[in-house]
Amino acid sequence: MLTRRTFVAAALLAGVAPAFAETPATSDPAAILTAIYTRAAKGKGDGGGAFVIETKAAKSKYLSKALVALWARSDAHTPKGDVGPVDFDPVTNSQEPDVKSFKIDAEKMEADKATIAVTITGHHNDRKPADLIVRYDFVREANSWRIDDIKGSSDGEAWSIRKMLTNALKS
Repeated sequence: MLTRRTFVAAALLAGVAPAFAETPATSDPAAILTAIYTRAAKGKGDGGGAFVIETKAAKSKYLSKALVALWARSDAHTPKGDVGPVDFDPVTNSQEPDVKSFKIDAEKMEADKATIAVTITGHHNDRKPADLIVRYDFVREANSWRIDDIKGSSDGEAWSIRKMLTNALKS
């Protein structure tokens, strides 16, 4: 016989059960990049996105474990006093950040991988159109999305953070 107490207990358990289910990622890749570029575009848009890679904690927050480990190996391989292999702001693809606005396009979305392109518009339009697009490869780790590579071009020459770090280990 179903008593009121049993009914209430069952109703409470039914409400609690979803909490034990796998929770979705708090942000998707587009939301992560929107937050990054919104911050980079604040003020005069010259603050850039170096905050993504400036500290070990920042790298751990935004980057995949594999990319963080590769970066650490590359930094350890860099002679003392030298600048590491990434000597520019990859988020803005520049030495002197200039972000007025941005547009995000999801090029590929899978369950555990994504590629997102960000087109940057600056206050000064003095760069080649291809240099205004930065692509991010994301991977899902521990139910969170992390950046696994950042790619772009500079004066028409393609670059990849992952390739730069890997090449730095070879020299």
